[in-house]
Amino acid sequence: MPPPATSDTLIAPLAEIFDAATTLAALSDVHRLDDPMAIRQATVAALSQAQAKGRAAIRAGFQADPTRARRVTHSYAHLTDRLVQCAWLIATRVLHPCPIPTDGEHFAVIGVGGYGRGEMAPHSDVDLLFLTPYKVTPMVESVVESMLYILWDLKLKVGHSTRTVKDCLRLGAEDYTIRTSLLERRLICGEAALADTLDARLWEDLFLKTVPDFIDAKLQERFERHRKQGGQRYILEPNVKEAKGGLRDLQALYWIAKYRYRVDDPAVLQTMGVFTEDEFKAFESAERFLWCVRCHLHLIAGRAADMLTFDAQVDVAAAMGYRDHAGRRAVEHFMQDYFRHATRVGELTRILLVALEADNIKQEPGLMGFFKRRRRVKSPYAERQGRLDVDDEAAFLGTPLNMLGIFEEALRTGLLLHPHAMRLIGANRHLIDRDLREDPEAARLFLGLLLKHGNPERALRRMNELDILGAFIPEFAPIVAMMQFNMYHSYTVDEHTIQVISHLAQIERGEKVETLPLCSDILAKGVNRRVLYIALLLHDIGKGRTEEHSVLGARIARVVAPRLGLKPKEVETVEWLVRHHLLMSDMAQKRDISDPRTIRDFAKAVKTRERLDLLTVVTVCDIRGVGPNVWNNWKAQMLRALHRATAAALENGLEDVNRETREKKAKQLFREMLPDWSEGALRAELGRHYGPYWQGLPTAAQVQFAKMLRDLPDGEVRVDLEADEDRDATRALMTCHDHPGIFSRLAGALSLVGANIVDARTYTSKDGFATSAFWLQDAEGHPYEASRLPRLRSMIEKILRGELATRRELEGKEIKKRERRFTVPTNISFDNEGSDIYTIIEVDTRDRPGLLYDLTQAFAQSNIYISHAVIATYGAQVVDSFYVKDLFGLKIMSKSKQEALSEKLRGAVTRAAERAGA
Repeated sequence: MPPPATSDTLIAPLAEIFDAATTLAALSDVHRLDDPMAIRQATVAALSQAQAKGRAAIRAGFQADPTRARRVTHSYAHLTDRLVQCAWLIATRVLHPCPIPTDGEHFAVIGVGGYGRGEMAPHSDVDLLFLTPYKVTPMVESVVESMLYILWDLKLKVGHSTRTVKDCLRLGAEDYTIRTSLLERRLICGEAALADTLDARLWEDLFLKTVPDFIDAKLQERFERHRKQGGQRYILEPNVKEAKGGLRDLQALYWIAKYRYRVDDPAVLQTMGVFTEDEFKAFESAERFLWCVRCHLHLIAGRAADMLTFDAQVDVAAAMGYRDHAGRRAVEHFMQDYFRHATRVGELTRILLVALEADNIKQEPGLMGFFKRRRRVKSPYAERQGRLDVDDEAAFLGTPLNMLGIFEEALRTGLLLHPHAMRLIGANRHLIDRDLREDPEAARLFLGLLLKHGNPERALRRMNELDILGAFIPEFAPIVAMMQFNMYHSYTVDEHTIQVISHLAQIERGEKVETLPLCSDILAKGVNRRVLYIALLLHDIGKGRTEEHSVLGARIARVVAPRLGLKPKEVETVEWLVRHHLLMSDMAQKRDISDPRTIRDFAKAVKTRERLDLLTVVTVCDIRGVGPNVWNNWKAQMLRALHRATAAALENGLEDVNRETREKKAKQLFREMLPDWSEGALRAELGRHYGPYWQGLPTAAQVQFAKMLRDLPDGEVRVDLEADEDRDATRALMTCHDHPGIFSRLAGALSLVGANIVDARTYTSKDGFATSAFWLQDAEGHPYEASRLPRLRSMIEKILRGELATRRELEGKEIKKRERRFTVPTNISFDNEGSDIYTIIEVDTRDRPGLLYDLTQAFAQSNIYISHAVIATYGAQVVDSFYVKDLFGLKIMSKSKQEALSEKLRGAVTRAAERAGA
């Protein structure tokens, strides 16, 4: 039997978790029943009542003390023990009594796996081994069957096997999963002597003989598990059990330690010297935290659930007592703690490997290690098992600069750090003090890591994992493991920063010449690399505070950059790049770059070609470092066009950037594209449209519109859909006789087919035709496949002909459940300076199905003419920028009109939210 539990180890009093006296009294009458089915039903009824009461007591105790995970897991295991024992009593004494059992009818019920370890989440599986001395007898088979039916009727998820001791040895030798489950076993009820025999035979005949094999198998299992989970510790929706740094990694540590050192309690590893006191405290802290998260997840979901999805993160954070503070949401503080624990788990794994290698249990592969070419390693280092290690600890620690120098040596030799070296570094972080941070030689070493070896991300990632980066640059420490609770960023802030630097290094190595020709050309011609790398390292260092992060980051850069050895002029440029690192992205994605005013304003902001080139590289690397699917040809084309136009403006003078020049050039290009048209036809088409039409549309779209408008009958709608490969989008051109609300109806039609609109322009010709151009992407951010275009065309034509009611069709299109917890405050701004002839209205809010339709409806009802809209989406956030005029073709200057329109737009946002279930 399991050792008796006490209230000191449980989350609630023993009698509240399982009232043995009351339950046994309820079961005492079942032996009077004759029908086995009736006996089983009465048993299940009594145990269900005890189970419900016990689970309620555990839940209440956990809610009152939401971080006592070990007590909770032990409480669920204790409750399950008692339910299994009661099922065993009824099966052996009432349903299948055997007063004088034979040797073969003595058997043991053993918990294995997590249940055998005595740790259970609310909805964990119950893994049982029914252990028999010989071949299963009919009596044992009947008892097992009856027990399982009772446990299944209690809604327990039971995994079971019936085996002899020989079966266990044979199957354990063949299958590492079975062997691991047998490593964690615990007698629940039945024959104790048989369980002892299994214990002795497993250790003597299997475990002690196969230690190296088992360790290698568990490490390979761990590697494969990490690969399947994405290989990143900072996955924003991690699997608490299986992800890198999750519970399974901690359990693997325990399995390896138990298999090698035969310890049942991980605390013994501290007395053995495998872990220091601080390291073992980190082990316990990580284990407690991860079990807390998993238990709360199960209770919130009402089922076994290990995926920490976005919606679950909010609930778990609240359940664990996290609160909003310091300008960040509770969920962001919670996830930062989660990732810090996950990082610590990785460090503990490396420490255990050091101990195993010291025991010669985990060794370097024989012949491969023997024939491997050795690199010359500088003192005080040595190459050990193919990795860089510290050869002379006293010499290493006697020179604090070595705390940075070891990373430089690792990059120079191409060696990864040995776990022993990492442990030594981690235990001596205190050597990185103020004197070292202000030492010019330390700054030189650090800049060398970034600039000299071509792969700075490797050193930065390892320095970050060992907390050396935050120790050397204390201003970096707050953003370590900092999660941004949105659907746009795929990484924590520190990992995003390292990804950004990795992208810069790839461009420098010439790996992105085809995909990023502009940045590759800028770097090939030469820029100040010190400025570029430090600006990228510091660009998000101000995040997580109440102040706007680029403003705070610029102030921090002003302090950090000189400490890293940059000259005053370099510091000034770094500060400017950090302060304005979002400027080019915002201009390209939220403004009309065909508007000369946009180019003039941007050129005035950057002032010099040097800053333009540097900001372009910073912007591209920043966007590419956000996540794997964020960068696309649309963004690339917009940034290249903005760079090209701004470079020309800086070279030729801003006075050359005006509407008249652009219109004249556009008309000339149009003529050149239609050499077969007569002069009369060309003059007619050129005179048909107002200036903004020529200034705002690509020539290819103007040519196609000219063809579509020829002989267009009244009432007919013409639609042209074509892949625009340069922009990585589908170009949709629509023309018909103009009427009020045409833009809104088109936006509705496109919403109905799930199209993401990235740019939209509509113009009315002098003879009353509407010419509308939309650039669309599918849900993955790519052009529509050819097979989907007919449905897109059909929906547009039906909406424009009035055959479908857009608002009714949009009903029921809701935001996905896991995405509903993302909140974005709605901000509406009016800009009368950013364009010469339009008011720019920017609506920054939570994205949702049909939002653009609702907003454009509000404009139409207010008699506001939309010339064009630029749509920028950042995960769950969308920024819609509308270039508009009032009914008289004027800007909206009146404060009262702005306030009235703003109120209507907010109402449209609210309607869209209600319809989408947000």
